[in-house]
Amino acid sequence: MSYPEARHLGDGAATATLRLAGAEPELTGVATATSYLATGATTDGRFGLYRWDFTGPRSGPDPHFHRSISESFFVLSGTVSLYDGRTWTDAHPGDFLYVPEGGVHGFRNESGEPASMLILFAPGAPREDYFERVSTVGQMSEEERTEFFLRHDTFWT
Repeated sequence: MSYPEARHLGDGAATATLRLAGAEPELTGVATATSYLATGATTDGRFGLYRWDFTGPRSGPDPHFHRSISESFFVLSGTVSLYDGRTWTDAHPGDFLYVPEGGVHGFRNESGEPASMLILFAPGAPREDYFERVSTVGQMSEEERTEFFLRHDTFWT
């Protein structure tokens, strides 16, 4: 394996983006708060990185897979149940799960106690609309729900 083709051929540039720890999450729900650390739009589609804070009652998606993106999870605090396509495992700070395209996975906060993790998508798909609207799928027609999950590359098992 080698490095990819150079994407920047000039001198160095001041193009970095800093997000301080005290920044407010972009999305706050009943059971989670999500911080958009680096979206696909801000990384030119290379990756998307999100901080997912479990703040309330039990929550998290059932087993599913994506056809076009990989997903990785890194537990920062608390206990998060991670599904690797075979078994659910209680993951703790420092535990990591990588899921390639097509890999069945899920995550949950079984206890409802505070927990936090990083979620990395590669390449950087536009997951923000999914995060912001997934709580409304119960209000969608069957046709709207099907279109929503197809548009966001989410297939339930």
